[in-house]
Amino acid sequence: MRKTPMELAAMASAAVPGLAPAGVSGAPDDAADFTSAVVIDDAGKQWRVRSPRHPEASMRLETELLVLRSFSPGIRAELPFQVPSVAGTVQQGELRTFVYNHVPGATLELETLVAEGGRVPTEIGRAMAGIHDLPQAMVDRADLPSYTADEFRQRRLNELDQAATTGKIPPALLRRWEHALEDVTLWKFNPSVVHGDLHEDNLVIWDGAVSAVTGWTDLRIGDPADDFAWLIAVHEQSFADVVLESYNKYRKEPVDPHLMRRAALAAEFALAQWLVRGVAAEDAAMIAEAEEMLQELESDIREHGGQEISSEKLPVPVAPAGPPSAAPETERPAAGPRISERVTAEPIVRAVPSDKPAAGLGPVDDTDTRPDNKETDTDKESGDSGLQPPKEDAPTADQPHASADAKPKTAAEKNDGDASDTGTAAADESLITTAIPVIEPRSGS
Repeated sequence: MRKTPMELAAMASAAVPGLAPAGVSGAPDDAADFTSAVVIDDAGKQWRVRSPRHPEASMRLETELLVLRSFSPGIRAELPFQVPSVAGTVQQGELRTFVYNHVPGATLELETLVAEGGRVPTEIGRAMAGIHDLPQAMVDRADLPSYTADEFRQRRLNELDQAATTGKIPPALLRRWEHALEDVTLWKFNPSVVHGDLHEDNLVIWDGAVSAVTGWTDLRIGDPADDFAWLIAVHEQSFADVVLESYNKYRKEPVDPHLMRRAALAAEFALAQWLVRGVAAEDAAMIAEAEEMLQELESDIREHGGQEISSEKLPVPVAPAGPPSAAPETERPAAGPRISERVTAEPIVRAVPSDKPAAGLGPVDDTDTRPDNKETDTDKESGDSGLQPPKEDAPTADQPHASADAKPKTAAEKNDGDASDTGTAAADESLITTAIPVIEPRSGS
């Protein structure tokens, strides 16, 4: 149930002894899962209140509490930003509302964040490097999900197969994504600690720097590229370039030459995840919106070429030879992908609908600390689209702690395909900025 800011202020007073609210205002958050507010006490100190709207959201907050407790004083001291802490909680039935201590600064809209300029992008890159260099042992001790590079790639292939069964994704996109997922050179990365839900709404900016990082509900060990997916939406390529340059400078690991390719793939694939969640929720409006954005993405890529999401060019399908009067041997969708018949043993969507798709890893079953290994059928039949007819009742499953990302933006808010280069000292990547539907700031791993 959605609570008013005044109700949240009263709950904050009950959760934190001595807190006397003097003012309250709403705060951006994932509106489908949480009601949030910023409470100002009589001493002028600010407190953030997050109240879950359903049990699954409450479980995510419980996970975040576990994560925040795993940040020891030593770990916090080494980070270039502050990590919030829980000041108190209050129970209402099966749901628990959390009150977080004050950190200076404020979150900014993506356009405003980019316009800030100065040292902001440098500090964002430094903060991201700090997250990815966190000790993996803290994730293991908290019993949070951990994936090898191959396990992560296999999960994405499984997600792709499930998305294909909807029959609502343009075949050209399916073929494009599968080609990238089967380009094994892209997936030779060193797994790291990943925030899992990183975007502008979880970056607190103060005096031109990142003063705090919030939203730690989806921490895991996985692909660091997931935390860069939100930067694909930035219209000013120079901003993303500086973030990446700073990240590579401060990162303890060697430069990953394919980091931004996988990030671009994650940003595109978020639309497929959004569609699957709409089908699972049987939300006709959500499905229609996802289909429209997927069609726009396919059109933009066809017109402008799209960002590079693979180290190898996508082969152009060759029409079978034959007399003009003879019909092609296969008249199924010409751009149909050769999706192998893999079995998705793991749920990839949450049963509880959200108003936005994932920005990074997308749906992840965070209850599993180690996913089952799955076989990939590499002996595909040539020309077999592998698509299943659309189903009205797509398979669903609960997925605790899935990243809750905001609804993608419309085409009017997207970049219209400006080209620029993203490079590092160790790798020269040519990334073409194309109009990829963007994740809107959330009204709200």
